Amino acid sequence: MSRALRSVVSATVLAAAVLVVSALLHIAAPTARADTIYPPSGSCTTSPATIAPGGTLSFQCAAATFSADEDVTITVTGENGGGAVIGMIKLAISTASGHATSAADGSLPAVDITFPTDARGTYNIEAISPTSAGGTAAVTVTNPDGSLPITGLDSGTLTGLWIGGALLLLAGAALAVVAVIRRRRGSA
Repeated sequence: MSRALRSVVSATVLAAAVLVVSALLHIAAPTARADTIYPPSGSCTTSPATIAPGGTLSFQCAAATFSADEDVTITVTGENGGGAVIGMIKLAISTASGHATSAADGSLPAVDITFPTDARGTYNIEAISPTSAGGTAAVTVTNPDGSLPITGLDSGTLTGLWIGGALLLLAGAALAVVAVIRRRRGSA
């Protein structure tokens, strides 16, 4: 085989190897799905934004949030979120999920969500579908008198903690005094 022929064969083999490796890298490289819908922030809303325990709100999403006529999963997450009723379905779990169907324009028509009578704090509501990242909205549950619920420690609990801490400090100080007295008696 002549030197020129070997050069041509080597160049051809090299070109084929580069082509195969680039094809494999192209196939193996992860890519974003072109058909996934990424709606803008705020595309889903609740009305009203605050409710009383046991209250009902409407959750909906704007047009083009989802594909037309597809199954949308709605999830409510929060304290005792499993007690929420989405549409007509009540689930006894910590996070409640239900399903609705998007409209022809890709919007999610208003879905009624009823919260449990012992609901308190903030709940996140999320809607997603097989073709859309969906959207979220939040609702705050207020006390029946309209004030926000107490979700932290109350003053009675804090008083107990302060008294317990003070007793531990006194016990530590008493042990230190006893240790000092014993050392002095032992060295004398």
